[in-house]
Amino acid sequence: MLQRLADWLVYGLLGLDPASPLGQSLQFFVYDTAKIILLLALMIYGISFLRSFFPPERTRDLINRVPPLTGHFLAALLGVVTPFCSCSSVPIFIGFVEAGIPLGVTLSFLIASPIVNEVSAAMLIALFGWKLALLYIVSGVAVAIVSGWVLGKLRVERWVEPYVFRVKMGAVAATTMTWPDRHRFAWENMGEIVRRVWLYVLIGVGLGAAIHGYAPEALLARWAGPGKPWAVPVAVLIGVPLYSNAVGTIPIVQALLGKGVALGTALSFMMAVTALSLPEMIILRKVMLPRLIAAFVATVTVGIIITGYLFNMLA
Repeated sequence: MLQRLADWLVYGLLGLDPASPLGQSLQFFVYDTAKIILLLALMIYGISFLRSFFPPERTRDLINRVPPLTGHFLAALLGVVTPFCSCSSVPIFIGFVEAGIPLGVTLSFLIASPIVNEVSAAMLIALFGWKLALLYIVSGVAVAIVSGWVLGKLRVERWVEPYVFRVKMGAVAATTMTWPDRHRFAWENMGEIVRRVWLYVLIGVGLGAAIHGYAPEALLARWAGPGKPWAVPVAVLIGVPLYSNAVGTIPIVQALLGKGVALGTALSFMMAVTALSLPEMIILRKVMLPRLIAAFVATVTVGIIITGYLFNMLA
């Protein structure tokens, strides 16, 4: 419905050409902004309503009973089956943190969700075969698990904006609230989070829309082509400013491989675009302090670069 509404507004009401860069960028902005804010509102409301029955202390206790790596694996697996781009994963990330789930485990979800999903896996199988698709899925999940585990060990909770951890009720209140109280609590919590984040969503998606459809294939093929030892880091650096989901980058990967770019280099570019997009970092700034964003980017970047070189060695 949002897709049709965005198409009608941009291409019908405003009369822009769907093939023009301006038309594509504006449609992308309208659709993604509406989608992310709606998802943010629904997720925060739903999780807040459930939290009225289960205080954060109880949620943390349940998660802490699971072995640490199992928690990271389950979070990454959840990311695989949720077909979100990086910016769309942010609302769920906020909801998980508010629900008391450990930050490292939540970061595993935030990394896995945009990198790997069932749609991109199906397209990879159709275009490149099941072996490459399986390697990509395994490597994406591994990057998410290891990166989340490393960040969890660094105890980066101190680098999250304090309001995210604010608890508005205790265990006793959760058991005595009426149904109207629970809806009121969820509505107020949703309104507070949306008011804090909406401007960052507009800025992040606006930046993504401005560069949507302008993937620098020729530049990447020139500086990260075959025989260049620095190809993988260059591919990651070029991929970070862009914004797309895994499905949107697969045709670019196919074109890069056709130009002789090594397999690991092309896939590391795909991972960087989906997991480390600049618009995502702008939205996350309202949730994370700069130190945590830097630690997040550095950890995931190292994981992607290692994966890229490993693929190049195996190819």
